[in-house]
Order: sequence, then C-alpha cells, then structure tokens
Amino acid sequence: KFETTKGSFTAELMTEEMPITTSNFIDLANSGYYNGLTFHRVIKGFMCQFGCPNSKDPSSPLAGTGGPKGGTTFTLPDGTVIERNAGGNIPDELIDMTSNDVGTLSMANTGAPNSGGSQFFINTVHNSFLDHFDKSTPSKHPVFAKIVEGMDVVKAIEGTPTGPGDRPKEPVYMDSITIVED
Repeated sequence: KFETTKGSFTAELMTEEMPITTSNFIDLANSGYYNGLTFHRVIKGFMCQFGCPNSKDPSSPLAGTGGPKGGTTFTLPDGTVIERNAGGNIPDELIDMTSNDVGTLSMANTGAPNSGGSQFFINTVHNSFLDHFDKSTPSKHPVFAKIVEGMDVVKAIEGTPTGPGDRPKEPVYMDSITIVED
C-alpha cells in the first residue's frame, strides 16, 4: 500500500513472474527507503516517476539521478542473495511479457543494460513502446506490479501542475509504502 500526500493506492506485485525486481522493491520498501521521497517527474498522458533518494529535497537538481547504495544485497523468495552493483543497480529481468499498460508499475533505467535500481514509474496510458519485447524502440522497461485500488489517486498525481523538467510545482510526497503479504 502506497500512502502519498494525494491519497493512497494499492498495487499487486508480480513476485512469481519478476522475482528479482519485486524482491529489490520489497527490500527497499521494508527498509523505509521510499518514505519521504517525492514524485520527481510527472508527465500528463504518460507516467508518474518516483524512487530517487535525491528527491527528498524536491528542488534538488539531482532529483531523478540517484538509486540505492552499491554493494547492498537483498534475498529472493528461493533464498538466492542478489548484490546490487557498484551503482546500486540490479540485473535486468526481461522475461515477463506484461505490457506497460495503464496502471502498471515499471522499472525506470538509463537505457543502458542493468541500470535499474530504485526508480520506477506508473503508466497512466498504455506505453507499449516501453515494453522490452517491443522492437520499435530500444526502450526496455519491465513491468513488475499493477495498481489494483486507488487509480484515482494516481490520476490526481498525474494532474499535478509541473514546471521545468516535468517536476511537480507542489511536491507530492510518499509518506510510506507498506508490503502486505497474502
């Protein structure tokens, strides 16, 4: 469950299909990593991006450039330990064929292989050109979750007026993310 200054929404993680990506996210969420960060990039008719540690200061020019500490680890459901590389990034997980449809959460990256870390975005329209299996562009952004409740809150975030760099003029904060296991 995601608690923001605009309200709350709930996403279902694709733990079986995307064990590396979801385990990384769960580890960061459970550690409180995301608490107090802002949505640093919001583009109406496209997506809302979040997860950069530099966005704690919403006016920081570094918002959108950070990730987890390098060399830190997390554990997969099968007990395998994964170490984030020196840049804090995780291995690409380009295996599931879920499209970047409305309400899906997808890993943000620099475009280079294995460059995702903590940042993700919520698709507010169907962005199939971002699918790793769509060969029309070089973009490869794997989906790892889907909003199941509170899409109205995501749409409210998307509607936030923005300034330079698609940064919300009035910051939208993530108060907390709570992982609930079935």
